[in-house]
Amino acid sequence: MSSSDQPRRSTGSKIVRFALVGLANAAIDFASFFLLLKLHLPPLPANVISWSIAVVFSFVANGFWSFERNQAIRLHDAFLRFVSLGALISLGVSSLSIALFSGIAGVWPAKIGGVVVAAVLNFLAARWSIEGRLMK
Repeated sequence: MSSSDQPRRSTGSKIVRFALVGLANAAIDFASFFLLLKLHLPPLPANVISWSIAVVFSFVANGFWSFERNQAIRLHDAFLRFVSLGALISLGVSSLSIALFSGIAGVWPAKIGGVVVAAVLNFLAARWSIEGRLMK
């Protein structure tokens, strides 16, 4: 059965799958961030590296499990879209949060706050990157 013959997932199913991947992604991001801080990397470079590790997992998991990949979008192009939007949204928001709030609230609350703020925008960005659409 080809992917076009398979029933389409509902938006609710995609949201649940995306959330589960997001939890695993956050765990990978936080674990990597923790280890990099323990290796005495400054918070902002540690954030970029931990995000980079997590984004590869997120693309694979979302591309093959959460969403129905649009085969008209080359895998390479879908990955570039996903990473570009992820950098703008996730990495941008979490880095900005660390830069602005780590001195006030601490590095971890700033990092977590940035991840939470970016979650909804990431769903729309991932859907567009992988499926080539935002709605329906």
